[in-house]
Amino acid sequence: MPVWLQTVVLLVLSNVFMTFAWYGHLRDLRESPLWIAIAVSWGIAFFEYCLQVPANRIGSGQFELGQLKVMQEVITMIVFMIFATTYMRRPFSMDLVYATLCLVAAAYFVFRGGGTPEPPAIAPPT
Repeated sequence: MPVWLQTVVLLVLSNVFMTFAWYGHLRDLRESPLWIAIAVSWGIAFFEYCLQVPANRIGSGQFELGQLKVMQEVITMIVFMIFATTYMRRPFSMDLVYATLCLVAAAYFVFRGGGTPEPPAIAPPT
């Protein structure tokens, strides 16, 4: 599987977990004490990190740091729109589509220069 596809798939999956960790408790644990919502969210977020950290490590060989970040944000908005309308049963909002399109425009600017990774901030020991 190409590096770019591995990165995107892992970021999509990590965003699904992240979105449930951040917002799922608003539907499912509304009546539960706050500490339970926090503990459940942390448990879900663990799996998000198990996917997001490898996504960034794999992607860092092909994408610049800014490209990884903007790609993550575009994916986040797409996953959030699906989550909000299906799981949270919120009405579809064109404002979320417009916000996502703004992020796509941001992606254009960070990707137009190519995908050469930035040099490491700290030189490896010699």
